Amino acid sequence: MSDVHNPPEQRRQQAEDLREKAEEFRRLAEEARELRDRHREALETVRQDQERLRQDGEKARLAAEDARAAAEEARHATIDSVHATAETLQATLEQMKVVEEMRRTLRDIRDRHKLDRN
Repeated sequence: MSDVHNPPEQRRQQAEDLREKAEEFRRLAEEARELRDRHREALETVRQDQERLRQDGEKARLAAEDARAAAEEARHATIDSVHATAETLQATLEQMKVVEEMRRTLRDIRDRHKLDRN
């Protein structure tokens, strides 16, 4: 049917229906844009959170590596300390043996000196 054969009221009604449908499509398109924008914002928030977590994980990994290095240094220092203590104890033992030998010698000298006087 051509618009010529439709009465003006019917044409106005069709035009109004078309405007309403166009308005509905515009409203739906706007809602879709708003939903898309919210979705983008949510995705960006997730991306930022993931990046923050990645950075925190990297910081934790570096801290763990530093702690491991510090523990290794402490272990080496402990080993060095144990070796130094063992060397000191060995030297002390040698000195004690010398002192004991000197006491024996002095006792022998004293005992001989007593025998010589008698």
